[in-house]
Amino acid sequence: MPARDLYRNNVKNALIKDKWTITHDPLTLKFGKKDLYVDLGARQLLAAQKAESKIAVEIKSFIGRSDVDDLEKALGQYILYQDILIELEPERILYLAVPNSIFDDLF
Repeated sequence: MPARDLYRNNVKNALIKDKWTITHDPLTLKFGKKDLYVDLGARQLLAAQKAESKIAVEIKSFIGRSDVDDLEKALGQYILYQDILIELEPERILYLAVPNSIFDDLF
């Protein structure tokens, strides 16, 4: 099982507050003989459309020695997970959750 990111509970609580139902903690993706783990899987019923929206959220704390190194790793993971999700669950949208300070500085 993967280590939990520093801001995992904050992200999970924000999703719940926004009326998302956490369906996977973590969301397991099969990749050949390996299991990969996206931090959270969630769904939300869209009453007006009578449809369901599904997301996966990869959480990154950016607490390493270099923000750029952390960004490279996060983006690599994001692209890998996105490619697998397109095959396994194309309806699920993948998000990368990062601290506001990292978003402001790097993005």
